Amino acid sequence: MGVPAFFRWLSRKYPSIVVHCVEEKGKEVDGVRIPVDTSQPNPNDVEFDNLYLDMNGIIHPCCHPEDKPEPKNEDEMMVLIFQYIDRIFSVVRPRRLLYMAIDGVAPRAKMNQQRSRRFRASKESADKAKLMTEMREEMITKGCHLPPVKPSSERFDSNCITPGTPFMFRLANCLRYYIHDRLNNDPGWQDIMVILSDANVPGEGEHKIMDYVRRQRAQPNHDPNTRHCLCGADADLIMLGLATHEVNFTIIREEFKPNQPRPCDMCGQMGHEMKNCEGLPKEMCGEHDELSKPIGNECEFIFLRLNVLREYLEKELKMDGLPFEYDFERALDDWVFMCFFVGNDFLPHLPSLEIRENAIDRLIKLYKNAVYKTGGYLTDSGVVALDRVQLVMSELGTVEDEIFKKRRDDEMNFRRRTKAKKERERRQQNFRNQGGLLGAVPIGQGGAASSNLRAQAYQMRKQNMSTSNQANTNAATELKQLMGGKKKDEDSDEEPADDVRLWEDGWKDRYYSQKFDVDSDDIKFRRTVANHYVRGLCWVLRYYYQGCASWKWYFPYHYAPFASDFVNIGELPNDFEMNTKPFQPMEQLMSVFPAASKKHLPPTWQTLMYDPESPIIDFYPINFKIDLNGKKYAWQGVALLPFVDETRLHQGLQSVYPDLTEAERKRNILGSDKLFLSIKNQAYSFFEALYEGGGPQTKAEAAQIETTHTNGMGGIVWCDSLRVETGGVVMSPLDALEDLTDNKTICIQYQDPTFEANHLFEAKTLPGAVFPGRVLKPEDFNQNNRNQGYRPQLGFQRGSGYRPRGSSDVTAALRMIRNTTGMQGQGFVMSSQSMQPSYVPYGFGGGGGGGGGRGGQQYGGNQGGQQWGNSSNNNAWNSNMARQQDAYSTNLARQQNVYRPIPGSSSNSGGYGGGGSQGGVGGYDGGRRGYGDRSYGGGGGRDGGRPPLRGGYGDARGGRGGYQRREDNYQRADDRRSNQHSNRGGQQDRYRPY
Repeated sequence: MGVPAFFRWLSRKYPSIVVHCVEEKGKEVDGVRIPVDTSQPNPNDVEFDNLYLDMNGIIHPCCHPEDKPEPKNEDEMMVLIFQYIDRIFSVVRPRRLLYMAIDGVAPRAKMNQQRSRRFRASKESADKAKLMTEMREEMITKGCHLPPVKPSSERFDSNCITPGTPFMFRLANCLRYYIHDRLNNDPGWQDIMVILSDANVPGEGEHKIMDYVRRQRAQPNHDPNTRHCLCGADADLIMLGLATHEVNFTIIREEFKPNQPRPCDMCGQMGHEMKNCEGLPKEMCGEHDELSKPIGNECEFIFLRLNVLREYLEKELKMDGLPFEYDFERALDDWVFMCFFVGNDFLPHLPSLEIRENAIDRLIKLYKNAVYKTGGYLTDSGVVALDRVQLVMSELGTVEDEIFKKRRDDEMNFRRRTKAKKERERRQQNFRNQGGLLGAVPIGQGGAASSNLRAQAYQMRKQNMSTSNQANTNAATELKQLMGGKKKDEDSDEEPADDVRLWEDGWKDRYYSQKFDVDSDDIKFRRTVANHYVRGLCWVLRYYYQGCASWKWYFPYHYAPFASDFVNIGELPNDFEMNTKPFQPMEQLMSVFPAASKKHLPPTWQTLMYDPESPIIDFYPINFKIDLNGKKYAWQGVALLPFVDETRLHQGLQSVYPDLTEAERKRNILGSDKLFLSIKNQAYSFFEALYEGGGPQTKAEAAQIETTHTNGMGGIVWCDSLRVETGGVVMSPLDALEDLTDNKTICIQYQDPTFEANHLFEAKTLPGAVFPGRVLKPEDFNQNNRNQGYRPQLGFQRGSGYRPRGSSDVTAALRMIRNTTGMQGQGFVMSSQSMQPSYVPYGFGGGGGGGGGRGGQQYGGNQGGQQWGNSSNNNAWNSNMARQQDAYSTNLARQQNVYRPIPGSSSNSGGYGGGGSQGGVGGYDGGRRGYGDRSYGGGGGRDGGRPPLRGGYGDARGGRGGYQRREDNYQRADDRRSNQHSNRGGQQDRYRPY
């Protein structure tokens, strides 16, 4: 899960780290779908070597999506997972390795968070089901029409996505089939190796990946210029990627788009929440059937370039005048360490540090002061110098009181502004309802907007609906009045209860008294909590840099101490118990599952969760308190669950272990990774020889990999009992998919290279590593306007420092030109100097589309032709077309508060899509003023050459880019909707943030 809001903060502070992925789509010819040929050069202008998939980030959205109806059954879920992997593979196109890592058994420190999430989800599901039952009964009584209730046995319990369940065991089998299929049939897969680390292999998915990277880096034949790409949405992946010190490390993730529509939980329709549900219309037939459910928009992917983040941090962390040589790699590790204080998966964040309050910037200032004073860094390859951390905490402790008071002032100001805004909106709505300026317009009298065919079709549908729909609405309205007291108003301005009141004197005494139930003057207890927290910081850092230091350690409190409670921490031990072992998968299930998810466990194990005589019944409370801890919503609160006692758990399970069936025993073992490769891979003969010679059958007999065959990848291998022989049949685990005949893929068990228990993986860049070319320009570091110079872009464009391996590929270059709307790293919005000649050559393309018209609806918008010597090659420079993404309009700088003006956006500018109020000046020919029919905006400038060709989409109608209504600020980019601010016909330079 990582740090809440960390990625949002990071991408706003360092905007150039994000670029949008270029994704080629499959085509359909004569009804036959032609998939993307992933063996072709990557359209993102970069060739990756290794792709790592944090699989749980793929499994969850495929099995229980939030923006579309759920899959009907497990088979559909598996197919959706396959398709998602195909998309990621098509974008990244790894050339050496694909690593799929599913979460296995986690360390105890992580289990506490998993336990909290699963119990909370179970409680919320039960509360929601109860409310839905009550609402359903009353809605049906009042005449509402609703879809049939799905039997509880068919409802998907997302808690089953946990190691040891039948679902995860089946998923592993399905992925084995999928890997065989792609290696046998997909040209883009046939030269790569695939590692599958399923749920029986202990460790969190992302940390299994990091263990692999860390251990490969320590191999003598490792390529220091390997290009890594890690897929996952957790914020901690950013810190993990930086901690590798690999110079070419990129993260790919879904682009987050807030406020996406979700289907109603009651009726399944889009457009409203459950609390506003009015039921389904009576079932209709033909073209007006309203029961069809819209499917959510396909997500888009972004790259997060860690090499660019390193550039930002190199500037941010620079310290001059140190009494020793400055080492950025050490300072980078210290930055990663400081991020732990604002939150991670294993420790609660310190009360005085909130990411939204620029806590990391505050820590950086304190950190630099500490480095100057102590003459050294805070960390070294995962080991913490606690005496130096003490100085940072002491300095932070002196300003905690000030931080809490300022936070309170900010909250009260925000609450006042929000209340005033709601009051304004209420008054405006009342004005509209009373027939104000924006009152309803009868159909047929709305001018251009009313002529929209889609709007007419909608009005016809409304008129043709049966009268039962009105009865449905009336019944629902009546029901809402009856149930008014049953549903909490989430928009309430009521202040959440807070007995601690950190902004008032005596806050520390109240905090320990309320949260820990100890005497307010128990100073010794405060030191104990702080010491445990310090141990946690040491454990987390070692976990990131060296691997799991202890499977048993965990932080034994629900709340963090204050910075001022860290006293004499330099004297604390910094080591952990050696050779600890992880839980078995089903032991973890018993540790993290609520009783409501017991169906995923063997029958006698289930009994321990609900039988009053169970020796561990107290581990599974049905009701538990959620402490809002000063927050507004329950999901932000702290679930006060009892911690699982490991000794008592194992004792309680001794009586039921003999009841496991053979299938259950297989699900309960700690397994190993599986390595797959095609017969076309250069290493195939090496692995095939192991089987032909009756090679190693157990891990104890494992053979070392000859790294000359595997691009330097080391490790040990032994035979897999589930291997399908060459020429054999791979049985399909899904009814909808066929068996694979004539298998040409080999599978073998694999383990990463091993090292001595006390081995230290050095946190440094490797000899021979070549840093990518620098991307950032001086204006990117402008502290007064840190977003200055930012250009949104698609893919790793030229100038980013990335190049394909070997000689340049003309085909890839041409593909990049076709698939991007910017060039040379300039992105969508060009600066006034970029690529602009000192004169306008004879015959160059038409001027920009006209500016906004005089009427209320403006179709102007800088969509000039911009044809460099070829009037048929419209690259749409500075246009609002946003060809690759609906959400990208020209002035989009989505993390910025001040948008950059488009050059030539006022009055008579021309040449580069200017288009002002009179139309852009194009070439040598001036723009036509003609405002056109229905006030579409100024005419586009003409071609500028001798033939009187139209500029852009110009002439009398202007460009048709940028469609705006005064009352709602909607914009259409290339006649597609884009919920961003319109550029208002190119007449405004500075827009308000939204």
